[in-house]
Amino acid sequence: MDHSEIVRLYGPWRSRTVDDVVELFAGYAGPWWIAGGWAIEAFTGISRPHGDIDVSIPRSDAHLLRAHLRDRLDVWAAHRGDLLPLTNPARMVPDTCSNLWLRADGASPWEYDIILMDTTPTRWTYKRDPRVALAFNEILWSQNGVNYLRPEIQLLHKAPGLRPQDQADFETARPVLSEEASVWLRRALQTAHPDHPWIGELAPSR
Repeated sequence: MDHSEIVRLYGPWRSRTVDDVVELFAGYAGPWWIAGGWAIEAFTGISRPHGDIDVSIPRSDAHLLRAHLRDRLDVWAAHRGDLLPLTNPARMVPDTCSNLWLRADGASPWEYDIILMDTTPTRWTYKRDPRVALAFNEILWSQNGVNYLRPEIQLLHKAPGLRPQDQADFETARPVLSEEASVWLRRALQTAHPDHPWIGELAPSR
């Protein structure tokens, strides 16, 4: 679903910024980073409209986040098109859940979309194809003390949807990707999404 359809079904989102995320995660015990369109914007320096802000943590750290947010924000599992409230601390996040939505209460807008990423302390694995993997310390970069998902990793995650904003992010980021990043993204797409149109666009020029 696109953002307007999500808003229609589940309610509006409050506009948040990177500074808001930094404040939210102050004192948090685990790693976190900015993903989504904000990560592309930070890398390229070219701004665009955002429906929400995507923050990511390792899936295995969901319990740390829930403890960090207790008595501050309610946590909901966005799971296969349904929303499941996680108000009971003993209730586990479903294994197939990829996103946690946060808001103050049922009368308030959604605040943050937390992406649960498949990692270990040393390794990241692409959720749609485990053949695509990297050392965990290779998927992030830092700006002004904030970690962001590297653009080639974010574009791989955006590739299956190919929404207009995903195509726009690709066209914005592609000219400033390093040769190494472009080669990695092309090979990752060839492995996980072999018919994807970006493969041809990432081919080395002759």
